[in-house]
Amino acid sequence: MKLTDFEALTFDCYGTLIDWESGMIAALTPLMDKVERELTRNEILKAHSRHESSQQRQTPAKRYQELLAIVYRRMAEEWGVSVSWDECARYGQSIKDWPAFPDSVDALRYLKQHYKLVILSNVDNQSFSASNSRLGVEFDAIYTAEDIGGYKPADANFEYMLTKLRELGVEKSGILHTAESLFHDHAPANRHGLKSCWIYRRHGQEGFGATADPGEMPAYDFRFNSMAEMADAHRAEVSG
Repeated sequence: MKLTDFEALTFDCYGTLIDWESGMIAALTPLMDKVERELTRNEILKAHSRHESSQQRQTPAKRYQELLAIVYRRMAEEWGVSVSWDECARYGQSIKDWPAFPDSVDALRYLKQHYKLVILSNVDNQSFSASNSRLGVEFDAIYTAEDIGGYKPADANFEYMLTKLRELGVEKSGILHTAESLFHDHAPANRHGLKSCWIYRRHGQEGFGATADPGEMPAYDFRFNSMAEMADAHRAEVSG
């Protein structure tokens, strides 16, 4: 199996193309400044993941930026900190400030020459629009949790994407699902018979960061530590 066997790359965005963990940590500074004990970066991200996953299950139709505001409040409650709703809401609106990984733009521009590029993301449309501006490429299709009414790893998100791509003439066999999160993306990709590429952004770090523990390790077909590595591997196939 080669990268050049595929027609479309379907991407998770946050954690894969956008450095959401750095964005989260920066935007959580007002909360962390109020917490009496010092928390490690991984402790903060693990708590965020736990509250986010729980809230996504409880309120699947809530827009992501509104859901993040609740996550902020839940974290404050866990750590015994008082916060205003305005502060919670500002955190939810911080998505627009989360940076792209340094290699995302150049890799996407290269891959755009060879594939249809598609987003399948646990985000709302307004927030993704701001992130899209940072990524510097026009995606061929964008499917958000707001469009679908629920969050990955729910099967409905992948069923929606596969149906819509089929309408665009792209069959499952031509899709390579490309993502960092084993929990949100690779496990459901396995269930739906999708080939997948793991962009292991957290290589060298402990735990799963802002994503939940997937439990049993899902299968994947390619693994790279960055989007730049993936683009270089494609170049090597083409020139080889």
